Amino acid sequence: MLRYQTIPVTAFAQNCSVLWCDETLHCAVVDPGGDLHKITGFVQKQGLKPQAIWLTHTHIDHAGGTAALAESWAVPIIGPHEADQFWIDALPQQSQMFGFPACKAFTPTRWLQDGDEVTLGNCKLAVRHCPGHTPGHVVFHSAEIQRAFVGDVLFAGSMGRTDFPMGNHADLIASITQRLWPMGNDTIFIPGHGPESSFGAERRSNPYVADSVVGRHQPS
Repeated sequence: MLRYQTIPVTAFAQNCSVLWCDETLHCAVVDPGGDLHKITGFVQKQGLKPQAIWLTHTHIDHAGGTAALAESWAVPIIGPHEADQFWIDALPQQSQMFGFPACKAFTPTRWLQDGDEVTLGNCKLAVRHCPGHTPGHVVFHSAEIQRAFVGDVLFAGSMGRTDFPMGNHADLIASITQRLWPMGNDTIFIPGHGPESSFGAERRSNPYVADSVVGRHQPS
């Protein structure tokens, strides 16, 4: 079965998640934005076997530690969608702009597309391309444990910003309502910042994307 631990990192309190298969102990790190000692310390303490880095998108607080961690562990970088390449290229400038430790750009080992699948030990997660916050943003969904790792697409009571370069408000609304909601109201999502919530709760009360706000019927 898939298990996970969320570890807030960087001054932006970004939710980095360590995912692992409890049968093989193979693990993947989702969005290692920084504070790598916290991530590696947890992995070592749990006796996990690093297998990959998975990226939802490549803003500095989500991807700043990627190149260093991939090199240290000799693991592949999986994701996001290739439309985020320009953000990866800008990582050194992002680190200077926001006062992060210096970091390098990189080329993912594998770009992800909507409908792809990623494997971790005996566990499989579905990939959905969810543009809007960034054009290459992806989400990882485990139907097995009814969890979705959604990066900065959706938050408890809020949603991602769309005022960054290549952000698009209409695309973000479509990503949430057409690609997240069909995962089911009982699905718990782990956002890029802040507490977990469920899709059902957000459909009822989120001031930006609740069914009553969006104003049209959405799939259950």
